[in-house]
Amino acid sequence: MRSKPCFRPNYQGILLLVLFLACVYCNANAQNIQVKSKLDKSTILIGDQTTLRLTAHIPAKSDITFPQLKDSIGKIKIVNGLKPEITFDKNDPARETITHSYLITSFDSGSYVIPALEFHTNAGSFKTGVVKLRVTSVPVDTTKVFYDIKQPFVVPYTFWDWLRAHWVLVALVLFILLTVIAIVYYLKSRPEIVIIKKTAPVLTIDAIALNKLYALRDKKLWQQDKVKLHYTELVDILQEYLDKRYRIRTEEQTTAEILSALKEKTMPESARNGLEQILYLADLVKFAREKPSPAENEQKIEDAIEFIRQTREEPSA
Repeated sequence: MRSKPCFRPNYQGILLLVLFLACVYCNANAQNIQVKSKLDKSTILIGDQTTLRLTAHIPAKSDITFPQLKDSIGKIKIVNGLKPEITFDKNDPARETITHSYLITSFDSGSYVIPALEFHTNAGSFKTGVVKLRVTSVPVDTTKVFYDIKQPFVVPYTFWDWLRAHWVLVALVLFILLTVIAIVYYLKSRPEIVIIKKTAPVLTIDAIALNKLYALRDKKLWQQDKVKLHYTELVDILQEYLDKRYRIRTEEQTTAEILSALKEKTMPESARNGLEQILYLADLVKFAREKPSPAENEQKIEDAIEFIRQTREEPSA
């Protein structure tokens, strides 16, 4: 049997066809891209400014890279780069125009050439034409007489001119001054206020002792099974009174030593006997665990009150 011929694609021909179509597409795109550079004014005076415009007419949404201009092009100084402008063709919305503008100047007279500037796209690179800039100096008429520079014109500066320029400061100073005057006037004219301080009366040593005894009696410690504490506080009050009334030392002294020191002091005998009974009973409670009857507890604090009353110092006339 005769075998059927096998179909083999012509890869070389396909490749050549693709390359041909790509070249045609790129050539078509290249014909659709136009770039140029233009000056608003081709002649300027020294230090004057003009605008250099770089324009690209391209299919819409095509990628294009403009030339990067830095500080200067030779002796031509780039003052500032303006915001790019994009416009669409009214007759063909599929085409757009992009313009980059630069303010340029020069401080040297002469003719200068802005060389061809290169744009880059997917379809290739494109260059603008050469642009010439002429910078001229200021013409001087040498036939006229030269004059000295005029002195500055003196403008009179009056007080009202100064006041208009500094009215806020003047108003602030006047406000502060009037406020100070008002405060001083108020302080001088207000009625004088007399403050009377109440001084607490100075208690005598017997009054202090009596107040403490009354407070101890009201606490009723012995009724709360605090007999020892009751007599301890009672003796402390009496010892403090004896220290100040008779100028004797009672701290860390025994009952016998306290009574011995009081032998030379003048006091009613009944008061001496009452004090002695209080102190000895307090020793029995504190050291021998004696438990006086309720009547004795009440009586001893009354005896202490009576002792203070009998021995208190009479006020001098």
